[in-house]
Amino acid sequence: MSVHSKLYEGKAKILYATDDPEILLADFKDDATAFNAQKRGSILGKGKINCSISSQLFQQLEASGIKTHYIDSPSPNQMRVKAVKILPLEVVIRNIAAGSLSQQTGIELGTVLKQPLVEFYYKNDQLGDPLLTRDRLLLMELATPEQVDAITHLALQINEFLKDFWQRCGITLVDFKLEFGLDSQQQLLLADEISPDTCRLWNTTETDPNRRVMDKDRFRRDLGNVEDAYQEVLQRVLQVVEIKS
Repeated sequence: MSVHSKLYEGKAKILYATDDPEILLADFKDDATAFNAQKRGSILGKGKINCSISSQLFQQLEASGIKTHYIDSPSPNQMRVKAVKILPLEVVIRNIAAGSLSQQTGIELGTVLKQPLVEFYYKNDQLGDPLLTRDRLLLMELATPEQVDAITHLALQINEFLKDFWQRCGITLVDFKLEFGLDSQQQLLLADEISPDTCRLWNTTETDPNRRVMDKDRFRRDLGNVEDAYQEVLQRVLQVVEIKS
């Protein structure tokens, strides 16, 4: 596979064209950002760890019937993916109150929600990725009503699968972000990544509110031991995958 020009560079990945227009190469970076890139840094080995975790989870989701953009991982920090047009939406699924949900509503941190909450945010750094209502989303023509319904259904399916998977890792899935794209046949595919960068993960057996954190909140909140937490997540994922196989 020949790699050609750089198509896009985001906060966590670089996308390259290949000799097949239907296939892209995603290169995962060690760069870390928070608060809409107002805080910047680097997490040693993050690219390889996130690529490995995402690769494993995409394969598990594919096996369960969820269609994703994942093809394979030719090297530890690279992933071959199907070319998709990303919908400009960040889809956040919340199981436990944390982050902006607690800050904006006053719901106490750690409150288990009666049912999962699916939220849509506009992928726009200049506007600060604002929370959208369904009507605003449709008014802006960011997706069709049918796509919104399909995404909501898929997000809840993925949530049920991931909650169970993370639980077997001894990890509680608090909330997480998904992105979706359309391939050349206009098929809706799960895209981007699933990793400690995009999931809020708590060590199930730890009660201390700081020590339990196993995700990018360790970087956001200057809790330290970021690399160790990411590596621990990867090791637990690999152990569960090995048991399943």
